[in-house]
Amino acid sequence: MAGHSKWANIQHRKGRQDAARSKLFSKLSKEITVAAKMGDPDPDKNPRLRLAVKEAKSNSVPKDVIDRAIKKSQAGDGDDYEEIRYEGYGPNGVAVIVETMTDNRNRTASTVRSTFSKNGGNLGETGSVGFMFDRKGEVVYPVTAGDADTIFEAAIEAGAEDVESSEDGHIIWCSDSDLNDVSNVLETALGESESTKLIWKPTTTTELGLEDMQKLMKLVDALEDDDDVQRVTTNFEATDEVMAQL
Repeated sequence: MAGHSKWANIQHRKGRQDAARSKLFSKLSKEITVAAKMGDPDPDKNPRLRLAVKEAKSNSVPKDVIDRAIKKSQAGDGDDYEEIRYEGYGPNGVAVIVETMTDNRNRTASTVRSTFSKNGGNLGETGSVGFMFDRKGEVVYPVTAGDADTIFEAAIEAGAEDVESSEDGHIIWCSDSDLNDVSNVLETALGESESTKLIWKPTTTTELGLEDMQKLMKLVDALEDDDDVQRVTTNFEATDEVMAQL
């Protein structure tokens, strides 16, 4: 029976992963449709679309799904979507930014508000936590792309502002408006990146213990579960011990 219950757990987890994957694909597709609608449907002539396609590819979204998302923009889909950012606080005052893309702002506002309150957080005014973050471009390369010095030189050459290399890989940051140019130069020098996107980079962080981290993860999971939510960013900091216990 133990073997059976373990199998059931694996099946359940696989079901959850498949559901999460399908949700991620749909969010990335929505970003592609809106980016194509706002500019040119050719990624080479539309930096935002190019980055959206790149991010989709790095998450293994199939080419036909990407092409279909671009075609949808030409069919008039994506007309009604607007991008709305919500800001609030999670456990222990940790800052939370929620980026949404919605065709019904009342529905989204009400869902985001109730998700915060059900999970021990508070939705704030726009700007209430945004000042604790900088808008940046982020390009991620695997360890195999080169040693720290090689990556640093390539990044500075490309016009990046900062690099962080660790055993997990290399993260390169640049100004948000330079992301398209910087990522193009890096691609020529280092090959395809693992991820290229605009992010909110915390300038101050809040350290959380295990209990608060568990609460925060519950809040983030609930927010990300909403189809209108594209991305959730927080400024938590946690020790390796806490992360290992999680």
